[in-house]
Formats: sequence, C-alpha cells, structure tokens
Amino acid sequence: MPIITQNINVVADSLSQEEVAAIPTETVYGLSGNIYSEKAIRSIFSIKQRPLFNPLIVHLPNAAAINEVAKEVPAIAKALADKFWPGPLTLLLPKKDSVPDLITAGKRTVAVRVPNHALTLSLLQQLSFPLAAPSANPFGSISPTTAAHVANYFKDDFPFILDGGPCTSGIESTIIGFNEEGAIVYRYGSLAIEEIEKITGPLQEYIRDEETPDAPGMLLRHYAPSTPTILSTDIEKSVREHAGKKIGLMVFNQSMKGEDIVFQEILSASGSLEEAASNLYAAMHRLDQEQLDIIITERFPDKGLGRSINDRLQRATYS
Repeated sequence: MPIITQNINVVADSLSQEEVAAIPTETVYGLSGNIYSEKAIRSIFSIKQRPLFNPLIVHLPNAAAINEVAKEVPAIAKALADKFWPGPLTLLLPKKDSVPDLITAGKRTVAVRVPNHALTLSLLQQLSFPLAAPSANPFGSISPTTAAHVANYFKDDFPFILDGGPCTSGIESTIIGFNEEGAIVYRYGSLAIEEIEKITGPLQEYIRDEETPDAPGMLLRHYAPSTPTILSTDIEKSVREHAGKKIGLMVFNQSMKGEDIVFQEILSASGSLEEAASNLYAAMHRLDQEQLDIIITERFPDKGLGRSINDRLQRATYS
C-alpha cells in the first residue's frame, strides 16, 4: 500500500525520480507525474487503466506558469484565470510543442489549471516541472476525496499519497475552451457556469465525442459505483419499484422512510448545493461499501452546482 504522508519533500523527491504520487486538490485527489517524463505519464495511464485517447490535465504552481505550456492565451482565458485561479477551473488552450502528445492524446490543445490547495501548491513550487494529475482512482470508478479513498483503490502501484485532508469542493474542475465565437463548456464542475458567464457571457456547450474526446472527463460512463445505481426524479416511486431489495438512497436535503431502505445519505440538510457537491463522492464511496442491491440517487435542481452534480450522477448511472 502507498505510504500516506504530509512530507512534501519526500513526495517531491519521488516525483523528481519519475515516480507517480497521489496528491490532494480542492476538487479530488489526483494521480500525478512529471509531464515531461514519458515513464511517469505511461505509469499514470497504466495504473489507472485509463485509455490513452483520454487527455490529462496539467497542474501549475501559478498563473504565470501558463506560458510554459500554452502557445497562446486568449484575452477571455486570461480574464478567467485572473478571476478564478487558484481554483477549480481548467482552461483548454493551444499547446506548446514542448508539451508531449501523450499528455494531450495527440490534440493541439492542453488542459491546464492552478489547484487551490496549499499543500499541493507548495509541492508544485518546489518542482521544476508541472504535474499531470487525473483523478487517483481506477478508470471509471468513483473519484477519491480523501487519502483513504486512494489507499483503498491501490496497493503497491506507487510509493506515496500526499495527505491534504478531505477535498473541499468535492467534484472535478469545470473545463472551459475557446473558439472564434467565444467560450465553450466542455465539462461541468466545481465552479458554477453562472459565475463563469459573468465574465464570458453565454457559454457554448461542447458535443461529446466518445472516440476522441478533446478534454479530460468527457466519457459518458464515469464516476460509477460498483453497486447498480439509478438516477431518479421520483424517489418514492423508484423505491416502490425496487421493493424487496436492499436499497441505499442518496438524496439532497430530506430523508425518506421505508422498510427496504437500509442506508441513506443526505448530502446537505441545509439545502446547500455547494455542500452537496463537497459531500457527493464521499457519500457514494460509503454507499458502495454497504453491500446493497441498488443505489437510488435523487436528481438535483438543474442550476448552479446542481447542474454539475447531475452531470456526475448521469454518468455514474449511464449504461
């Protein structure tokens, strides 16, 4: 099992020797490696069993470092970086030739962000290279938001997990790209679209391509528990339809009673979408460990971070 540590120096030394390490961010834990090390990056893909056609996000120590990996930064992208970095916003930009095609799955764009986590920012500032860091979980499974989640997934695949406590935002970053017409949302995430549109104006929506995705986290089936899971707009009806099964519920802010409901997660008793997003993956992990017959999840209000939560739930239940 990887060693869980808060020692940045030990993790930095390991990464400098082309090893892979799990690191915390405000969104989820990432499985990180030197973007210029083919050995490290191939290890990430192999450990995660992630297809090579799925690009990775490059993590930077600060906004100025964007010039190391991006060939150009449109004015609207700079405005977004100035407003939201460090933070859960990833920008999709034309890449410099020095960025390996392995990182970008052969695409001419690179996904970049500055994470808002003090421990990982300190780590990045010690390193002479940026880090690629997809979520630290086997491909397609529930993303990890604690060091323990990572440790439960992996045995001896890499040396260290840098423990930065529970992730505060709880779901992946929002990904924004650009074309001649303006900004495009590639992935809903921990930064609400409404906040971004205050700077960009109305966003275009990217049409997913399952074969050759242009950005990370674009596949329809993702973030999924091993327990059969359904997304419901009518929880009571769904519970009735699965009578006689061991049912686990994941709901927004109100509990439900029923003899078949054996485990229940309320994501925010106060009705906060931000709190619900922060708790989402941890709740999914707990439900998945309860040996249930089925998990029924409630569809959230389709606004603010509710839209991002619904995106994750739709992909967790896609078949």
